[in-house]
Amino acid sequence: MASTPEIIDYRNPRVVSAVKLHRGAQRRKTGLFLAEGANSVAAALDTGRVQELFYSADAATREHELVASAVGMGVRTTLVSDRAAQQLGETVTAPGLVAVCGLIDVPLADVLAGQPRMLAVPVEIAEPGNAGTLIRVADAVGADGVVLAGDTVDPHNGKCVRASAGSLFHVPIARHRDITETLDSLAAAGITILATAADGEVDLDDADELFTGPVAWLFGNEAHGLAPAVAARADHRIRIPIHGRAESLNLAAAAAICLYTGARVRHAKGPRAD
Repeated sequence: MASTPEIIDYRNPRVVSAVKLHRGAQRRKTGLFLAEGANSVAAALDTGRVQELFYSADAATREHELVASAVGMGVRTTLVSDRAAQQLGETVTAPGLVAVCGLIDVPLADVLAGQPRMLAVPVEIAEPGNAGTLIRVADAVGADGVVLAGDTVDPHNGKCVRASAGSLFHVPIARHRDITETLDSLAAAGITILATAADGEVDLDDADELFTGPVAWLFGNEAHGLAPAVAARADHRIRIPIHGRAESLNLAAAAAICLYTGARVRHAKGPRAD
């Protein structure tokens, strides 16, 4: 008969080390981050990113197949106390399922080497929930990558990871601090750069012909949008028509509308010929 695993409490050195990964400095130092909840853990396991899985007794019952899958894959699995699970999680009601994973971001050159057809490029995005939602949308529409340009939120931030609902592990993600270099690299790769702008000269409803080739969508910071100099670098500035009384759309909503519109045209043209 199988023995019952030992329950590790919050003072255990492995738990203490993992809890420190809530801090960005520790993530950068170790090259590790935490993925919390069933969706994120399942995606991390599917992509071979998990180094250790912490789970509570409740999670073992609720997510038995997921824990068993980790065991079957040879991932180190650790049963923790409820208090340890609470410290490992960042939500009010901790799911009791947290994976320690290797960082997922890649160099911009790696993303471009894949000859992407559609990229999402949030510029100086600051809110982790928006970043995670944008990554989830990019995954849903079949985008080829997300490029976080400028001084941006860390995609490994816990709120971003949770908002992405596992998509963080499905879509190539690059970070490039120099915005000018990012735009230069996109242009050099033959990618048409599209900027969202309230005063754009092209209406989204009339822009289908712009989406037939490789495109990169620029989305501005939540507070002040795209800097004029950045918007000016775009090949075209696209405005989203607003038919009601709302003044504007938030970043995640605007990104969803633009990326889905681009994907509709892209997929209507049939599969990519390589």
